[in-house]
Amino acid sequence: VQVVESGGGLVQPGGSLRLSCEATGFTFSSYVMSWYRQPPGQERELVVGIHSSGTTTDYADSVKGRFNISRHRTKKMIYLQMNTLKPEDTAVYYCKVRVLDREYWGQGTQVTVSS
Repeated sequence: VQVVESGGGLVQPGGSLRLSCEATGFTFSSYVMSWYRQPPGQERELVVGIHSSGTTTDYADSVKGRFNISRHRTKKMIYLQMNTLKPEDTAVYYCKVRVLDREYWGQGTQVTVSS
């Protein structure tokens, strides 16, 4: 299983970014894909997840109302639309896929919110 994130970058406070994550290498139709982030010097935290059925987990309190997770209709691919970004959103964003009780992580994509 391969997991690849993309879409990170440098953005000014108040700006937007959309992250993408694609998982390949498995055919099972039931899986969960999640976004995590790890700010500098802090532990990795769950942002939000989505099941292959479309059901989502709760969003982290810090991103509620600003971030939105969605999925591709046919590919094992998810997106994270991030709006009204704040400097405290600066982190490496990781995508995790859970399938058959195994977890696979992407390499992460850096998001930096700074003026």
